[in-house]
Amino acid sequence: MPSNETLKLAAIGTAAGVFSGLFGVGGGTIIVPMLIFWFGYGERLATGTSLAAIILIGALGALAQGGIYGNVHVATGLLLSIPAVGGVVLGTAIQQRIPQRTVSFLFAALLVGIAIELVLS
Repeated sequence: MPSNETLKLAAIGTAAGVFSGLFGVGGGTIIVPMLIFWFGYGERLATGTSLAAIILIGALGALAQGGIYGNVHVATGLLLSIPAVGGVVLGTAIQQRIPQRTVSFLFAALLVGIAIELVLS
């Protein structure tokens, strides 16, 4: 019988996969908050763990969207990934230099802002 923690991780992973396939999101919007809420991870540990998990999630999602449904513009994806590499290095460096509470506040503000924009548009 799987442990309670294993079941929670499976639930987080399943939700992240569904949201990734449905909306193209999952790591930051599902995995990070749930690792903080259910497991008491700090922002930094939750973010790093999420980034590790989305390697496989993103790759398989892109393969399914592209290979099965034809919904991937490869050239655009590659062009987006080049500056994203620099962005993730910069974002990680910034995150390590500001308090975790500030990271939590900025993340919450981002999610609220996106939610408002989605409701109003």
